[in-house]
Amino acid sequence: MRQLTLLMCLFLTVFAVGVRAETETPEEWVRLGRRVHGGFGTYVVVGIRIGLDAMKRLEASPRDLDVTYQEGLLSPCPCVVDGIMIATVSTPGQNSLRVLPTRRDRNTFGVAIIKNKKTGQALRYTLPNSVRSQLDSWNQSLTERQRYDAVMNAPADSLYIVEPYDEPGSKS
Repeated sequence: MRQLTLLMCLFLTVFAVGVRAETETPEEWVRLGRRVHGGFGTYVVVGIRIGLDAMKRLEASPRDLDVTYQEGLLSPCPCVVDGIMIATVSTPGQNSLRVLPTRRDRNTFGVAIIKNKKTGQALRYTLPNSVRSQLDSWNQSLTERQRYDAVMNAPADSLYIVEPYDEPGSKS
């Protein structure tokens, strides 16, 4: 079922790639997120924020990044990865985005390893499980646009921890 969902997102993303280059306003992100994901909640927004942050830090353009996402043991869904996919245009069909079938520990909401395919530089974004209560609260009390604003204006360190990542077995 998860693979079917990812494939559906892939096709919608490919359809929306032309829109991606011009997606700059919050309203456009909301529309694109709703179209690709089927709804627009804070989990998707966190993914968009992570994807945009990774593109900036890794000095990458759309389609230059490779993404591996692993959800936490208590995470209700890997929705964050849909936001990352929208922001980076990394997709399963390009073999540049994958969701691992195993889950992390109960203290982690999710982990994204994002690598610049050209430079090899990579970052690890860790969302602690403690962020879930705030995201869920915003989902219940705010409109889609307000959710976007809340996540985008929150301090990054209240949402995730970002650190350099060296692949196991690589020489530093």
